[in-house]
Amino acid sequence: QVQLVESGGGLVQFGGSLRLSCVASGIIFSIYDMGWYRQAPGKERDLVAVMGGGETTNYADSVKGRFTISRDNAKNTVFLQMDSLKPEDTAVYYCNARHYYSREAHWGQGTQVTVSS
Repeated sequence: QVQLVESGGGLVQFGGSLRLSCVASGIIFSIYDMGWYRQAPGKERDLVAVMGGGETTNYADSVKGRFTISRDNAKNTVFLQMDSLKPEDTAVYYCNARHYYSREAHWGQGTQVTVSS
């Protein structure tokens, strides 16, 4: 059974930082692209950042230069370091695992990030 468990969300002030973690189980972690998505109230779920097994990365334009995705294949964990946070970053952040070949995808339960102005 595949499980993705996020942690690290919370309330932070404008300009602050948070580090999200997502621990995966039930998959061969190294052959999954790992990503973070976010969904604000009344909006669609959008890509924030993704990292392939070869550590190539892709970021949404709105977070480039402020957020950094990384992964530790030995610990089946993906991280999202979020700096210079803005109120518009407020959303539920979801971890996503997508199989490199089949594109089969799995989601975590989400973690709330709230940035106060």
